[in-house]
Amino acid sequence: MMNRREALHGLSAGLAFAGISSTGLVRSADDAVLVGVVGCGRRGRVHARLLAGRKDARVSYVCDPDRTRAEQTALEVERICGKKPVAVQDLRRILDDSTVDAVVIAAPDHWHAPATVLACDAGRHVYVESPCSHNVREGRLMVEAARRHGRVVQTGTQARNSNHICRAMQLLREGAIGDVLVAKAWNSQRRLNIGQGRPARPPVPLDYDLWLGPAPYEPYHANRLHGNWRWRFAWGTGVPGHHGAHQLDLARWGLGVDEQHPESVTARCATLFSEDDHEFPDTRQLTLDYAPAGRNGRRRQLIFESRISPLCGREGYENGNAFYGTKGFLLIGRNDSFKLYGERDRLMEEAPADGTRTGNTLLHHADFLDCIRSGRRPQADIEIGARSAAACHLGNIASRLNRTLFFDGTTEQILGDSEANELLTRSYREGHWASLA
Repeated sequence: MMNRREALHGLSAGLAFAGISSTGLVRSADDAVLVGVVGCGRRGRVHARLLAGRKDARVSYVCDPDRTRAEQTALEVERICGKKPVAVQDLRRILDDSTVDAVVIAAPDHWHAPATVLACDAGRHVYVESPCSHNVREGRLMVEAARRHGRVVQTGTQARNSNHICRAMQLLREGAIGDVLVAKAWNSQRRLNIGQGRPARPPVPLDYDLWLGPAPYEPYHANRLHGNWRWRFAWGTGVPGHHGAHQLDLARWGLGVDEQHPESVTARCATLFSEDDHEFPDTRQLTLDYAPAGRNGRRRQLIFESRISPLCGREGYENGNAFYGTKGFLLIGRNDSFKLYGERDRLMEEAPADGTRTGNTLLHHADFLDCIRSGRRPQADIEIGARSAAACHLGNIASRLNRTLFFDGTTEQILGDSEANELLTRSYREGHWASLA
């Protein structure tokens, strides 16, 4: 089996042969950015359809280890723009084509970092869905790859380009509620029971070995693919990394800790609903404490809660955020509205969401494509995305070990806890071409 070093050597040679510089943008004849979409599940199909409707981009490849899903997505793109992309199962087919400018990675979490690093090493720009990484170490490797090659790497936290949320963040920065001391984030959604599966033969259209990628081998179970991989340690990141990654990212943004890691993380969790193949707890509360920084020099705290609740959320939002300051508080529903309250709970400003999640994705695509042309960094740059993902991962580690973690943000190591430090990374299949070992 070809290892990653051999694969990258071949890609580098191909780039040199094609006359492509390490920083230049390859342009098609009509000046559209040529994009390969990796992962043809729900989000991948959304990306493919929206990009197919743009004039400044063209979907030239769609990729999924499940051949049927790739071919169906290719047909959807063709119906929208009249041009059918090439449907492939292996990411390397896209990276071998020197005309491709960028890749959108909507594959399972365990593929986010390996695919991003491979793409950057091959000279491609990357849009990677959240959480950007499967573990803390992989997030750092992604940042290093982006900076090493001067690539634009954007994380799929679309709220960073949502107009009503940007307005809310501006109010926080301007001191509308005073010094922001506490941020809360919550996710309250019913998760379906995925059952208890048995090892089985993978269906014919699926190349299960490609789907596993560099992750350690586990037998195929029909109840874990597609989608339910999120609840397995080897491939997913649970609720904190799934929907929670968006709320945690907003919480960090509004709290003013985009450039910080937490000093400590405490978890209280339990499995109260799921009696199936879920490995992550279905109910939890995380508390992340941040060191003093910024103009006010105060400590700050972030609280994240996830629970099974099909009928109600909190403060009127199923998934939301709250920010508490010295002069008031602010509530945000990511796809709903924001409400700003002053002292004595007086409503000061309210604004409805100015678009759907699809609309926010369109804005995010526009930011990504503009960054490719201008060379600036995106609103959801990989450095920000990696820190937000690290908050998710640290919460998961604290949950698994049921103890408080103390984290050195400079070295990105957990202090005095070798067992916890082992969970900052993962094991890879020996010799696999996408391994980040």
